[in-house]
Amino acid sequence: MLILLVLLLLLGLPLVFAMGMASVAYLYFADITFSMLTQRMTTAVDSFLILAIPFFYLAGELMNACKLTDRIVTMSKALVGHIHGGLAQVNIFASIIFAGMSGSATADTAALGSVLIPAMKKEGYPADFSAAVTVASAMIGPIIPPSVAMVIYGALADVSIGRLLLAGILPGMVIGITQMIFTYYLAKKKGYPRYPRATFKEAVRATYKGSAAIFMPIIIVVGILSGVFTPTEAAAVAVLYGLILGVFVYRNVGPGKLWDTLLKVTWGSVRVLIIISVASAFSWIMVREQVPQAIAAFIFKFTDNPRIVLLLMTALLLIVGLLMIASSAEIVLTPILVPVVVSFGIDPIHFGVLMVFVLIIGGGTPPVGVLLYVAQDIAEISFSQMVRAMLPFYIPLGVAAIIIAMFPQVSTWLPNLVFGP
Repeated sequence: MLILLVLLLLLGLPLVFAMGMASVAYLYFADITFSMLTQRMTTAVDSFLILAIPFFYLAGELMNACKLTDRIVTMSKALVGHIHGGLAQVNIFASIIFAGMSGSATADTAALGSVLIPAMKKEGYPADFSAAVTVASAMIGPIIPPSVAMVIYGALADVSIGRLLLAGILPGMVIGITQMIFTYYLAKKKGYPRYPRATFKEAVRATYKGSAAIFMPIIIVVGILSGVFTPTEAAAVAVLYGLILGVFVYRNVGPGKLWDTLLKVTWGSVRVLIIISVASAFSWIMVREQVPQAIAAFIFKFTDNPRIVLLLMTALLLIVGLLMIASSAEIVLTPILVPVVVSFGIDPIHFGVLMVFVLIIGGGTPPVGVLLYVAQDIAEISFSQMVRAMLPFYIPLGVAAIIIAMFPQVSTWLPNLVFGP
């Protein structure tokens, strides 16, 4: 079955069909009724928790439709524009704020990149450097809540989505801070410009203008922490918040734009949900054949140290991320790897944050790197220039991944503080 899966993927068949055909082949040769496949597929998406996926997608698209990007950039300029690196620091800080709106690295790259890459070029920053900063900072998007990637992991790993959303906050900050420190060093070395420090009044005014973007993750997190609503209900409230902003406050989301947004979200949700349903049947086969136990037994031959196991898992995820789209890799690997890490005493919440981040790094790495292609197009540079410019930024990304892997408290401290160990 696994050989068939790999062959179909190499032939260019979409993941959902490759997994489906491989699963059907297994059921046929194992003499298991095909109704088992449909049962597993329908059960996987017949879940209240899964509803959070289309709701978070819709909330992010509505916030994008409100055109809050310029307000976020203005606020970021006032708060961090005076640090060495100027607009590059603004780019990273804006990505932290934007992550609380979209939860998507691709959306972050496209929305902020279309504003900041031309602005950075205009102020004398090299085009390739501008694009690389945008790609690296966009990887914060799926870590800080709301995060569709965390919801998918939680549903497949059968762990608390509320804990997962909280677990991403501090790691998201760690990723942003490591990049800001690295950018500070580069900017000082190369003499990149920066802005004069904003006055207190200017900072307050800019923060007020960008506050609408900040309130969305606050509503989600505070609502979940206070027990007012579940993660799925939080996603629905986020949609309501986006509608109020777009229709009544800024009045830039009319019926036509709303319809286009709904269509985009529908197709995006369908793509994810159908992969989840097929992956559920695929993972059932993996569990039935005791693949996770076999992987754990193989690793036990070499080490029983959880930290070394995490480093091995990180290396594996990085390799997979080079070859597969992050969301697809997450859906395939989560049911297989979670039982393995749990058998070594590793917290699945901690592993979930690490897994999402390391797979997202693959989105900024050739050959699959979707983020690279988006930023390259905006910056109007060649792909080789884009890749060369990204090389230095793998340093802060690697440092952040090691910190998250080696210090589980970065991921688990906040959820344990709120919900208990």
